[in-house]
Amino acid sequence: MEKVERPVISETTGLWGSDLIAEMLRALDVEYVALNPGSSFRGLHDSLVNHLGNENPQMLLCLHEEHTVAIAHGWAKVTGRPMAAIVHANVGLMHATMSIYNAWCDRVPVMVFGATGPVDATERRPWIDWIHTSRDQAAIVRPYVKWDDQPASLSASLEAMIRGALIAKTAPMAPVYICFDVVVQEEAVTAPIKTPDPRRFKLPMSQGLLPDALAELHTRLKESRSPVFLMGRVSRSADDWAYRVALAEHFNARVLTDIKLGAAFPTDHSLHSGTPGFFLSPDGAKVLNEADLIVSFDWVDVAGTLKQAGAQAENAPLVQLSVDHQLHNGWSLDHQAAVRADLHIAAEPDIVIRTLCKEVGLTPQLKPQNLPAFSTGKLTDDLGPMDVDTLAAALGDGLKNEVVSLVRLPLSWGGDLWHFRHPLDYLGYDGGAGIASGPGMLVGAALALKGTDRLPVAVLGDGDYLMGVSAFWTAARYGIPFLAIIANNRSFYNDEIHQEKVAVSRERPVENKWIGQHIGGPDIDLAAMARAQGVKAIGPVTNARDLKSAIEVALEDVRQGNAVVIDARITPGYSKAMSAGMTRTADETAE
Repeated sequence: MEKVERPVISETTGLWGSDLIAEMLRALDVEYVALNPGSSFRGLHDSLVNHLGNENPQMLLCLHEEHTVAIAHGWAKVTGRPMAAIVHANVGLMHATMSIYNAWCDRVPVMVFGATGPVDATERRPWIDWIHTSRDQAAIVRPYVKWDDQPASLSASLEAMIRGALIAKTAPMAPVYICFDVVVQEEAVTAPIKTPDPRRFKLPMSQGLLPDALAELHTRLKESRSPVFLMGRVSRSADDWAYRVALAEHFNARVLTDIKLGAAFPTDHSLHSGTPGFFLSPDGAKVLNEADLIVSFDWVDVAGTLKQAGAQAENAPLVQLSVDHQLHNGWSLDHQAAVRADLHIAAEPDIVIRTLCKEVGLTPQLKPQNLPAFSTGKLTDDLGPMDVDTLAAALGDGLKNEVVSLVRLPLSWGGDLWHFRHPLDYLGYDGGAGIASGPGMLVGAALALKGTDRLPVAVLGDGDYLMGVSAFWTAARYGIPFLAIIANNRSFYNDEIHQEKVAVSRERPVENKWIGQHIGGPDIDLAAMARAQGVKAIGPVTNARDLKSAIEVALEDVRQGNAVVIDARITPGYSKAMSAGMTRTADETAE
């Protein structure tokens, strides 16, 4: 085999450590770097601007570190590839922790880069370098990143970047964190540096399937009379989608999907059963209790889902297809309860599906099409107050001629309100179920969809919006178009439900549940907040007819490359389907 030499930088005049770090970002095919500036990476910032010319990667200035990772998260949900986010020292990393945790729980790849003041105490400036320096900065996020490093030399920094990219992109995918010492960034390169070539570091091949395991799965499916597929964490690939449909049709398997995750199977297909939700719906429970074989395709919380369904489902034979166990640790319990599996195949679900389809001679006949939006509700001319169901009907009617990617939906949304017929029709929730990530994730997903025939749309809760609205400034700054509908119930309503339950259990006044939850007195002008970020805004609108009209106006602005926010005021409450699922869950918990 011919020996391949790594490239060597022979001319070092005028080069600095951060110049080579910036070059490595380009070599790793990083297209964008979202950042909030800080002195700890001033050297790298200069290199991105003055050495690379702010191209490949392009910097995206953000107003908060949490937005940097949230934007990268949204980008990854569309592309499956990592964007870079750079945060300032320990203080910036502390700001970014929630969005890093979201990406971890959502199993998406993000390359988070940080920096520290000089670890060598003799190199520190008075005061500021001491409070912005950590010996083990990654300790702040280590429980919810896949890998971290704080390299002490330039060569080690370049190698760490390659290793981090490989680890982030290898299933199960998750964020990684690398911290650059300011001294390493700002040192002059005085001797030739052998820089590793990322092309020589290949991603690990996906784990192969043991023939015996595949044969056992095939046998179980052939012998099953009532199989059920739990479609969980799967890819955004149209080809993979087509194989999923072909496999379900071949074995006549009923399919359940989860609204916490992106679209995984056509919800208007005859085999799709149950209403997708944050909790198992009654019709989904019925399907599971009728199953004589349950196959989990990296489903989130298999054990909890079967427990909600009942003893019959818990006792049914179960096959688990997942490599998620490789990320489970003792700090975060996001891995949920242990899965009792009669057969556990440690491979990515879509790989298993493709292999099994080829084994039985299945060739998908049709790939999913980019079809117009498909809401299930019927819009009326009612001028009364809107609820979530009415909002969904108005949104669907207003977007009926658009090919839409729903980037985000609020907790109150019901899975029966919209049909998903393509893997990009819906991108899923944020993973960690916190607040403030929605706006940033919308910006990142919209950036990834820019220039395609898809319209990025998000329905955001007002609490999520209020905490993350400044992420929209980045969209205005870089011309990233999208449509955001704020489901404005003027309350942290999810916690009103908790207060109601506590009040009932203690025989105390339920009518006090709004205290400390209601967002009013004074009212907040959500549209004005959007306009303050430089984006277009409409509202408030208070009925379905006005919302549809606002959407028609907004679409014209979005087509011209603008981001638009509509403040849609709704009555507090969950959708009908969501309420049914939550009532069932609450009843089972009480029992």
